[in-house]
Amino acid sequence: MSAPALFTTPAEGFTSARFAQHLSQRGYLPAWWLETKKAAWNQFLALPLPSRTDETWRFSNLKGLDLDGYHVPEEPSQQIPHHTDFPQAAEIVFSNRQVVARSTISAELAAKGVIFAPLDEALRNHGDLVRQYYQKHPTNLGSEKFVALNTALSVAGGFLYVPADVEIALPLVIQHTLSGNNVSMFPHTIVVLGPRAKATLVEFFISGGAESERQFVSGVNDLHASEGAQLTYVGAQNWSRATLAFQTNSIAVERDARVLSLNLHLGGRQSRHESHSRLLGPGAHSEMLALTVASGEREFDQRTLQTHIAPHTTSNLLYKNALLDSAKTIFSGLIIVEPDAQQTDAYQKNRNLMLSDTAEAHSLPGLEIQANDVKCSHGSTSARIDAEQEFYLQARGIKPVEARRLLVSAFFEEVLNKLDDENLHAALTGLIASQFKR
Repeated sequence: MSAPALFTTPAEGFTSARFAQHLSQRGYLPAWWLETKKAAWNQFLALPLPSRTDETWRFSNLKGLDLDGYHVPEEPSQQIPHHTDFPQAAEIVFSNRQVVARSTISAELAAKGVIFAPLDEALRNHGDLVRQYYQKHPTNLGSEKFVALNTALSVAGGFLYVPADVEIALPLVIQHTLSGNNVSMFPHTIVVLGPRAKATLVEFFISGGAESERQFVSGVNDLHASEGAQLTYVGAQNWSRATLAFQTNSIAVERDARVLSLNLHLGGRQSRHESHSRLLGPGAHSEMLALTVASGEREFDQRTLQTHIAPHTTSNLLYKNALLDSAKTIFSGLIIVEPDAQQTDAYQKNRNLMLSDTAEAHSLPGLEIQANDVKCSHGSTSARIDAEQEFYLQARGIKPVEARRLLVSAFFEEVLNKLDDENLHAALTGLIASQFKR
């Protein structure tokens, strides 16, 4: 008997038979996890692809959302590019969904109850804890179909749990690499900080092999900071020029907790990033930051939501894009202040540095305020590079490409300076500089 068709429109590339095989290979995982996958698969089948009438996809290139021909690789690749080394507490490296390298946390941290493990290992050993936080606060910013596919097919991913009052001085690192043509990956990472805990997690998303390799990625993060916790999350992607990439981040901030999330976007043919930050308790603070180097004909689509639910909460969003060639960026952000969230203090800024006459930047900031004692503002600016500054550098023998790199670095420094870790700051600066050497 032939395998059932995946879609009513057979053009797309994942099959029900492949999903059944995926489930059968994971019978060792908790029953609730497998049932969640089945429900997500049915949701994926039921949801349509985005259409021109969807407000959450305004200005996006819908013709590029072609899932035809992708497959899920079963074997790791020998092509494993590596991020810039910097001091870290532990690291997990995935290649084509498989763990290929790993350093464990110290015995001292393990004795305190810290868990840093691949997601499937955490499901086996700490299933109830994972279940408590898994997709607890959905993002719901337009990519629900692709999030459902992530849930159905996710294997690679990390789980970080830091108990109350434990501080980890050095960053923990997860690297996801994808190599091959027409391959796909569905990483899912969960971070949970207990009351007054402190930690930094850095994720790198990197393509191996040729820049022309066609790849598809749908990633999801769940970030939770309990009362008084301090979480720093950094996500840096440098996918191939032919990659279609989605990433959704859900951020939950409890009473007096602080979360700083910084996302660096460098690669991909079409890359969409959605981030929803919820301020759940008085004194909660969320710092939402992003840097993008958009070159060639790439499209970077950024959708954000800052939801203030409790009173006396603060949030600040600063997204900076540097646009070259015929690249395109889209920023659509909304601050929502719910009726009980009095004395909210929320800001949202999108700044675009235009390095080309043919580049295109769209910005749609917005406010939805239901309380009467708040301070909220939003704004967007797009400006050309300062010709005098560029001339000044070139007049001193600095080549045009290097001059632009220096000006972009100066433009980005306001965001990078918000990181406390100087080594991490330097690593990200190096990744940005690499975009001007191609």
